[in-house]
Amino acid sequence: MSLLYDILEYNEKFVTEKKYQQFETTKFPNKKMVILTCMDTRLLELLPNALNVRNGDVKIVKNAGALVTHPFGSIMRSILVAVYQLKAQEVLVIGHHDCGMSGMKPDLMLTELRKRGIKEETFDTLQYSGIDVESWLQGFDNVNDSVAHSVEVIKNHPFMAKEIPVHGLVIDPATGKLDVVINGYDV
Repeated sequence: MSLLYDILEYNEKFVTEKKYQQFETTKFPNKKMVILTCMDTRLLELLPNALNVRNGDVKIVKNAGALVTHPFGSIMRSILVAVYQLKAQEVLVIGHHDCGMSGMKPDLMLTELRKRGIKEETFDTLQYSGIDVESWLQGFDNVNDSVAHSVEVIKNHPFMAKEIPVHGLVIDPATGKLDVVINGYDV
């Protein structure tokens, strides 16, 4: 595999030619917004273009499914840092149709883990420690419900400022069309 070496070779040229200059900005989002969205490859360029955001405009937090699964996990911490330290004034949760987390069943993932050498003792230790791996790996059935759930976790978090609007949207990964699930101004 030479992917890393290809990246490093390109990066050296990128830096030498000062191509980074077109991306210079500050750490504070110009549009004072933080977005939680999915890590889906189709959204890498489509999402910012569909929202009319450029480098420096927003903070973007990504994970599988745009899910807030734990109110004190790294996703929620990142959103709170964006609000309190980086001056974001609105939060958008943007899920998408045809998401890999939609309908994801833990048994398929567990099978893959075992195929790649994860031992049964590891699963036993996690279960003994109170970690429900099957629930942790469970996807969702409906993207609108999933987005609404993440919005509720964020909005009702004990550290989230009540004046911060938290919106929920779903994007079509083929066209970029946005549908509003929850308008944070109306809540």
